[in-house]
Amino acid sequence: MIPSNIKALILDMDGVIWKGDAPIGDLPATFKRIRERGLKFVFATNNGTKTPEDYQEKLAELGVDVEPGQVVTSALGIAFMLAQRHPRGMKIFVIGENGIRVALEEKGFEVVGVERATEAEAVVMGIDRGISFQKVAEATLLVRAGRPFYTTNTDRTFPTPRGEIPGSGSWLSVVTSATGVEPMVAGKPFPFLMELSLERLGTTKDETLVVGDRLETDIAAGQAVGCPTAFVLSGVSKLEEAKDWNPNIIADSLAKLVE
Repeated sequence: MIPSNIKALILDMDGVIWKGDAPIGDLPATFKRIRERGLKFVFATNNGTKTPEDYQEKLAELGVDVEPGQVVTSALGIAFMLAQRHPRGMKIFVIGENGIRVALEEKGFEVVGVERATEAEAVVMGIDRGISFQKVAEATLLVRAGRPFYTTNTDRTFPTPRGEIPGSGSWLSVVTSATGVEPMVAGKPFPFLMELSLERLGTTKDETLVVGDRLETDIAAGQAVGCPTAFVLSGVSKLEEAKDWNPNIIADSLAKLVE
């Protein structure tokens, strides 16, 4: 199914590689096939909860060996965005998990929680499985006071083996509805993660296939930078929705795509 000119893949993770912690298909066999075909690959995920090293460890547990540099997360994207706009040492109020905190700290920012929220000079939101009313209230107060507002992604849901649960975008909507302010977005469908992935692969847009399960984020991001796209049916979006997005390839799964 993959055209002969394709030299590399940009792979989404949630809904393509796994659902929750459950792998989708025989991942060792799938990635053996990818390597046999001589395809380079990176992962580009809107999920910024983990560091690239965390993802490396998780993939290894599932029988897939990669380097941390092959993982591009929205947390890395948002840290890069802030580093371009704000000075090192700036205090940032974060609703998010370890992936965001580490990425921001590596760029020299100071992450503060609810106890020191009044000191924050910007607000960053991502998936936070420890979210609380107090965290959302502090974010709202800061944004209403004019602090710059960023998010890793706007995905409304997050796929699990039992079904979809609230994603970053669902929690984000509470703050946007309370403030009337839309955040600046690092993740897909905006093109930054695609551009960073292409840089790491060293391939051209025409040679690089973007693979994802969400039409409005993965496929839209690939199309935004001019890459061919492959929509897989193993995650969130449904086949009947594809006509509105016109992906180049439709496959049941990553395994079927690379057969």
